Amino acid sequence: MIAAIYSVDLSLLEGKTPVGISLRVKRAPFLKPRTYRQARRMASGRLCVSASEQYFMGIDFGTSGARATVIDEDRSTLAESRRSYEAHDGDSSLADSWERALFGLLEDVPSELRSHIASIAIDGTSATAMLVQESSGEVLAGPLMYDHACTDALPQVKELAPSGHTVTSATSTLCKLVHWDMEGVIPSCGDARLMHQADWLAFLLTDVSGVTDYNNALKLGYDPAPEVDAFPAWMSHQSFSQVLPTKVVAPGTPYAPVSAPVCIRTGVPAGCQVCGGTTDSIAAFLAAGLSEPGQAVTSLGSTMALKLISTRRVDQAATGIYSHRMEDLWLVGGASNTGGAVLRGLFTDKQLKELSEQIDPNTDSGLDYYPLTKPGERFPVNDPDLQPRLTPRPERDVDFLHGILESVARIEALAFENLAKEGASKLNEVHTAGGGASNDTWIQMRSRILGVPVRASSNVEASYGAALLARKGISGKL
Repeated sequence: MIAAIYSVDLSLLEGKTPVGISLRVKRAPFLKPRTYRQARRMASGRLCVSASEQYFMGIDFGTSGARATVIDEDRSTLAESRRSYEAHDGDSSLADSWERALFGLLEDVPSELRSHIASIAIDGTSATAMLVQESSGEVLAGPLMYDHACTDALPQVKELAPSGHTVTSATSTLCKLVHWDMEGVIPSCGDARLMHQADWLAFLLTDVSGVTDYNNALKLGYDPAPEVDAFPAWMSHQSFSQVLPTKVVAPGTPYAPVSAPVCIRTGVPAGCQVCGGTTDSIAAFLAAGLSEPGQAVTSLGSTMALKLISTRRVDQAATGIYSHRMEDLWLVGGASNTGGAVLRGLFTDKQLKELSEQIDPNTDSGLDYYPLTKPGERFPVNDPDLQPRLTPRPERDVDFLHGILESVARIEALAFENLAKEGASKLNEVHTAGGGASNDTWIQMRSRILGVPVRASSNVEASYGAALLARKGISGKL
């Protein structure tokens, strides 16, 4: 439910073109009158928030940008804001751009809402990690992104971990940690901590380190099974174990308040709780509101990630499959390097829209591609050397786009086939999040190839899923 959307022109904030900040309010047929009236008052500057009102903020750090969503106790969306990552030159500048985006998103929320935010939850890209000095907050190594393959560390990780374990993939967080250990960048003083992207952003808000959630910790080696709920014994005596998170919480678990300096800087109220976060694809799944085995969400953004609700846990690193715990069920799936980034490198948004409308989704293109922006794939084929395949290219752009969309759909189908072969619950329907959810032609094409109903998610924003986790931290339920 969308009551208000805040659109912020970043050029104004950077002192460039003085365009300004705009607010637009729209009424959806299903929007509660109370929420709509509140949004209209907010737009006119006449919003009076009750002292008892509590709002919940979710922040999504995806592959191409960051977004925030603020919801109320009824799960209605009050405000949304977007921030692009600033151009960066080097890893440290990348972390700086994330920090600026984080505080920019907080500043974008009108003070009438910001002063009543009761909790915040953050999601980040899976297996994006860094080493941070706890005493100073200095980034010692990284960030290394979700798709960065540490092939030098893979042999050692395979010696440590059981065969087929989630961490025995070159892009796993544990491979990144072992890579840093091999390079000698982990200090012996014990003042360093491995942080996932979401952990580090939460650290900036709380000044509390060593905390992660069991979704982000999965590719570090953490076993989220209720009967285990711990890092495995085979990790405990390794030299890198000193920098592992000291506390792993369930997503949505409140663990620390926003620090006093950040409250003063941002206007967030004292006592606002930061809750355990999650990964961006799981946040997108939560936003869809699914709960039954056989239901799945495919997030088609810059890359493609899919999650299927299953009664059975499946972990198979050889094909890039891993399972996240979702209370008593499992989210089984993986993340592919194919997706929208390939399309954006070849077509403009206008071209994508116009050409897609000319494609018959029920007709086969006759083309067989493997669309990637660079060599390397994680799922459904786990091969760091897999080469992109985008030839032959037809004369007409519409035929080329048809072949790419269809090939991504076939990769998605292969992914679900692999899940079924490993024993996951049978696929019944697929909901779509991310930019791909707006392409009706692609949705129809994917439904034909997958053989099940495919539809756009009712809510496609991962930041909304993160906001639900923040709400859970206070109310105890999504």
